Amino acid sequence: MSVAALRRATRESVSGLPREFWWLWTSTLVNRLGAFVLTFLALYLTAQRGFSAAYAGLVASLIGLGGVIASVLGGVLADRLGRRPTLLTAQLATAATVAVLAFVRDPAGIAVTGFALGLASNASRPAIQAMMADIVPPKDRVRAFSLNYWAINLGFAVSSVYAGFLVAQSYTLGFLVEAGMTLACALVVFVKVKESRPEQTVRAAGEAGPAPVTMGTVLRDGRFMLMVGLSFLVAVIFTQSSVGLPIVMGENGFSSSDVGLVAAVNGVVIVALQIPLTRFIERRDPGRLLTVSSLLIGYGFALTAFAGSLAAYALTVVVWTLGEMVNAPTQSGLVARLAPAEGRGRYQGVYTTSWSAAALVAPLAGGWVLDSAGAGWLWGGCAVLGTVTAFGYWVLMRGLPGRLPDEPAADPVPATPAVAAPAAENAPA
Repeated sequence: MSVAALRRATRESVSGLPREFWWLWTSTLVNRLGAFVLTFLALYLTAQRGFSAAYAGLVASLIGLGGVIASVLGGVLADRLGRRPTLLTAQLATAATVAVLAFVRDPAGIAVTGFALGLASNASRPAIQAMMADIVPPKDRVRAFSLNYWAINLGFAVSSVYAGFLVAQSYTLGFLVEAGMTLACALVVFVKVKESRPEQTVRAAGEAGPAPVTMGTVLRDGRFMLMVGLSFLVAVIFTQSSVGLPIVMGENGFSSSDVGLVAAVNGVVIVALQIPLTRFIERRDPGRLLTVSSLLIGYGFALTAFAGSLAAYALTVVVWTLGEMVNAPTQSGLVARLAPAEGRGRYQGVYTTSWSAAALVAPLAGGWVLDSAGAGWLWGGCAVLGTVTAFGYWVLMRGLPGRLPDEPAADPVPATPAVAAPAAENAPA
């Protein structure tokens, strides 16, 4: 792709989105610039505190358990109380639990704090996703989710590099830096992000509200729930990037700085390619995109079995990152299309549960496989899961049109004039 074509793709990708979206995007960037504790938690527990890989997996699984509960609870609260109060409460609670984690030393205390961290940090996700679906027109949603994902990884790329050197000096300082950045994110939301819940606009117009969407409504949506199950399998593979990969690298003699540099490759590739890739995927058949992305993720992790140097580890990260770049916005856009406006929080919450459940299951399973069978079996299992998931997506999407019918043109929240992204507001949440 030429420089001119890249500039054109970038310009087309960032233009025409509502101002509210860019403030939400900014809060995401600010948050992600400081979100690195989970990346180094397994290494912290095994190398710094002397716990086993199985215990590190247990703590990560407790974080996942908190995430499972929070995903559903956060979705319900986003629909009932509103997106903004749910988001603010979750961010403040996340900052508090990360700060506490910096000073807890006993195994039980670490486990309890990890559970609380999973509960707090995951409660915000359904609210953010629902808010984006509220304020962005249907035709622009895949692009908006891609840009938000780009912001997440821009922050992740930056934080992974400096965090590796930071925690090499002091893990406590690293935890406190993340807590401070999360508070900064909450401040942006408090000052600049308005409520977007559809019911508010309906009531202001004096019209009858839509039929309520309950959790039962979501759980009875067969196609959606099958998609959630397949998303869970993808997430099980991907979670090894924060559990299996750092543990294996540590056992092979690599330092925390090395782990941070390899992790940063993921963010760098996304920052470099997500925007031009967005123009390619937004008009493609989601079924094919999800099938191919599952194979890239599964076999990308499988290639880790053959890595023996930093360069080799980095190359494997590039492979599964390409799959991630296609999978994440495609899934989010599909969920937004399938969810009714009055139930977006619940739908996004259940979808988020697939990742939270994987954060519960995958670390425990990954730690057990590493302790009992070795890294080769872990990476081989990733290839098997990737193949199964790809086949599942192919079966699921055969009866689904490549492009679903658009939702009604009228959005619940009136859009303000579209603006380009403020240059100073590009920091991940």
